[in-house]
Amino acid sequence: MAKILPVITMPDPQLRKRSRPLDTAGLKTADFTVLCRDMAATMLKKDGIGLAAPQIGKNIRLVVINSKSGPFFFVNPKLKKKSLFKEWGDEGCLSVPGVFGRVKRHKTVVCEYLDEKMEKKSLTAAGLLARVLQHEVDHLDGVLFVDLAKDLKKTEA
Repeated sequence: MAKILPVITMPDPQLRKRSRPLDTAGLKTADFTVLCRDMAATMLKKDGIGLAAPQIGKNIRLVVINSKSGPFFFVNPKLKKKSLFKEWGDEGCLSVPGVFGRVKRHKTVVCEYLDEKMEKKSLTAAGLLARVLQHEVDHLDGVLFVDLAKDLKKTEA
């Protein structure tokens, strides 16, 4: 059964660290499978659309994103191409509860990554998926959406 993990919040210094790449040998372990399952369950339980490992205190390059077909994983994601065109959109974050703001992001990105089965993948993302990928990869680099946002607003957490 999946475990709901605690999500760390600002100003925890763990959120500002650059995450280290995962060694592919570590992806074949039962611990990695459990971590993926628990991250997905945590993201869904907290009503998130994405979750990066630093948000649960793990300094590794691992992201889970929810989609219509369910959660999927990005191991060691790299944004290889970014569109010239950008657009503003509203963002929030599980690690910055009750705060929302407008962030300018690339309209499309190409992401290279490994999936949880260690298969090399490339994904061209647009719209909301492109925005979420950029947001989560920022987490892996120690950047929070509030660093980039305009018009920050606080709501009831």
